[in-house]
Amino acid sequence: MNALAADRDLPTHVERALTGFLDRAGTAILETEPTVAAGIDALRGFVLGGGKRLRPTFAWWGWRGAGGDPAGPDAEGVLQAVSSLELIQACALIHDDLIDSSDSRRGNPTVHIASAKLHADRGWLGSPATFGLATAVLVGDLALAWADDMFADAPLPAATLAAARPAWRAMRTEVLAGQYLDVRTQATGDASVEAALKIDRLKTAAYTVQRPLHLGAALGGASDELIATLLEFGGEVGVAFQLRDDLLGVFGDPSVTGKPAGDDLREGKRTLLVALGLQLAAEKGEQAAATVIADAIGDADLSDEGVETVRMALQQVGAVDAVERRIDELTTAAMAALDRAHLAEPAPEALTGLVVKATQRTY
Repeated sequence: MNALAADRDLPTHVERALTGFLDRAGTAILETEPTVAAGIDALRGFVLGGGKRLRPTFAWWGWRGAGGDPAGPDAEGVLQAVSSLELIQACALIHDDLIDSSDSRRGNPTVHIASAKLHADRGWLGSPATFGLATAVLVGDLALAWADDMFADAPLPAATLAAARPAWRAMRTEVLAGQYLDVRTQATGDASVEAALKIDRLKTAAYTVQRPLHLGAALGGASDELIATLLEFGGEVGVAFQLRDDLLGVFGDPSVTGKPAGDDLREGKRTLLVALGLQLAAEKGEQAAATVIADAIGDADLSDEGVETVRMALQQVGAVDAVERRIDELTTAAMAALDRAHLAEPAPEALTGLVVKATQRTY
């Protein structure tokens, strides 16, 4: 692998690694049972159909920051190991779309919606919706199983993979625990700031930034001290990333984000934006604004006009400004931790760019 090309165009190399693995992974089962091709094609299309590739990128720069050499003998193995994070991401998103009853992802039908349409178009027996649900569960499960295979089969020394396995195991558990906490919070109606931040740290920060950095650094033989500093950095960036996502979920342009504006509200997500909106409305005695926000949470039939009313209420009570300030504070704290890490060049510059990309994005 060309060292400069890997650093400058990592997503292309991640795509190459994923394509190669997906080409190999389904061969045996397709020879014995070709009917599963539709499910495998659904996973392949989902994985290769877009995405920011943030998790492999953070992991790669964790490795580079710990001294990893992109021109060295371990580079291809590290690339495969970090690229496997995209399969965990596929599992999480496919199941998340199902849990949230989302119709679209990246501007395309979600797996359960597309699978239900296939059932209906073929005139098969039973309920198309039930078939779509079952297919999405299984395709997501396949993504998780293949993520383990792709990571475990990375051509790296056994000791190198073993050093990264604690990060891998923690990440899988944390993302599922965070997802459960998210579902449970929606069910209990806990709209507190504390609950929103707990979900942000467990479901997003740990899984999106902290553990990928941990995994990459461990592959590079990083010390416990360096890993601890990277976990601190990743925690701040990861929460800021989620807060930007919360803002985009209400204020984003659907043609850019690929999802309808207001879906977080319709799905009943207790985001920090919503929690601060309710808290600030109560503190300021803005009962009308509080009612508008509270009534919108979980309203599956919330219209575009209703979303706009919620937007005005959130801005009126100062929730949007408060979230923006929190993003700025988290970013400042993250950069301070990055300075203390003393990573190998050019990782500091690359990670600084990733912080900007994660916290100032429009999609």
